[in-house]
Amino acid sequence: MNRRMISSGSSFEAVAGYSRAVVDGQYVHVAGTTGFDYAAMTISDDPVAQCHQCFANIEAALREAGCSLHDIVRTRYYLTDVWLFHLLAPVFGEYFRDIRPAATAIVCALVDSRMKIEIEVTARLPHQ
Repeated sequence: MNRRMISSGSSFEAVAGYSRAVVDGQYVHVAGTTGFDYAAMTISDDPVAQCHQCFANIEAALREAGCSLHDIVRTRYYLTDVWLFHLLAPVFGEYFRDIRPAATAIVCALVDSRMKIEIEVTARLPHQ
């Protein structure tokens, strides 16, 4: 299978030279995805709202690649503060309760101070 790049239309992708997702063989690698609404290029101040928007953005990329959240095998959460894990873990559970991918949470700075969370996932294409 050829490598296929998927874009969200975010201006960040063009500036930094990356794709929202890359389909490579049987896997879909979704770049670190933030809570920006890419159509409006806005982001909520609320970390929970940002987290839900991250998942909406990830779902859109996976759908374009031919899979869904149920195909995720690996996720990484990048949080700007440790207290956010306790706030957002229940949101992660809403999406992954039955999927149960391998997961890592990392506390770090993000490139825009409005961002409170960034989520990266790897999914396996179904029937591959």
